[in-house]
Amino acid sequence: MTTWHSTPVPLPESRWQFPPSTDWPRSDLVGRGADLEPETLISAYRCGIFPMATELALGDNDLAWFSPRKRAVLPLDQLRVTRSMRQSARRYEIRIDTCFERVMRGCAVPDRPGAWITEPFIDAYAQLHRLGWAHSVEAFDENGVLVGGLYGVRVNGLFAGESMFHLQRDASKVALMGLVDAMISANMTLLDVQWLTPHLQSLGVIELPRSAYLDRLSRAISP
Repeated sequence: MTTWHSTPVPLPESRWQFPPSTDWPRSDLVGRGADLEPETLISAYRCGIFPMATELALGDNDLAWFSPRKRAVLPLDQLRVTRSMRQSARRYEIRIDTCFERVMRGCAVPDRPGAWITEPFIDAYAQLHRLGWAHSVEAFDENGVLVGGLYGVRVNGLFAGESMFHLQRDASKVALMGLVDAMISANMTLLDVQWLTPHLQSLGVIELPRSAYLDRLSRAISP
């Protein structure tokens, strides 16, 4: 059974204040600027916002913050587990939080389409991990080699998935199975995966209007 290994360290208030959702523009991009300090990141996730490095945001002081108008979430009881995934699950060992930065770097390979996980992001989320807010779920093969995984941020009942990677067949999917199991065991309720893709849709991911996502988020992050 995979379990969560840490309780997050309390954070100070962020010096940045994100605007209320009623003031957000009618686009996925809702803000620019701020920083990647732990308290800024967690404040953003609590608001339903996440950062990315884009072509329009190249410097540390020019970050882009998103809240998709159509938010992709995976209902925990709707993960589609194929026969191939079940067979692969027998070959991999799932662990949580044993090599967070290695998972991030696996997700950050520069030749991936739309690669955005830069060194400042790795540093920032590694710090979140050390503080108990960011987590990785890892798949190891029979030789103990890391062959896939995913990472994201947990705030109470929310897990905000950021990225996943695989080096062997179905390794990231089996890591996702492990994440769902861990979330159910911890009575978590909301698995956010940002934007819908055909791959995610094949796994059971659905889209919610921004307002519906924010309602679910409010309930999920309540103590």
